Amino acid sequence: MRHICCVPLPLPPYALSAPAFPFPHLAGLAGRAPIGGAREVALACFVAARLAVDCTDQPSEADGVARSARAVGAKAWLGTLALPVLVRGPLLRCVETSSDGPPGAVGRAVAELAVAGVAFLDAGSVTELESLAVLLRG
Repeated sequence: MRHICCVPLPLPPYALSAPAFPFPHLAGLAGRAPIGGAREVALACFVAARLAVDCTDQPSEADGVARSARAVGAKAWLGTLALPVLVRGPLLRCVETSSDGPPGAVGRAVAELAVAGVAFLDAGSVTELESLAVLLRG
């Protein structure tokens, strides 16, 4: 009997590599959760995490301008959501810090958000936020 080995084949020179999707648990929870509190918290945490992950790179002046613009847009959108009071404060701090804060401060804000959102998020989503906080804090 012959066994077929699952060795990945190299990509042809013209092929693009498959993109890695960040925060699949947060995105999945947002898609599965019923309309209302849990979905809005998951979506808001996903947006905050996407803003925070941009702080892991070495920022340039142009990146800082773009991060600030994204944070302003995110704050405006978050203002339209009916978020629980326990989550709203840490969420807004995370978004504000991501605009111009150092990675360590952003990491602390993400960790605070993970603690605040634990009642609304599943274990995988909380783990994604905690892992991001550790990455940012170094």
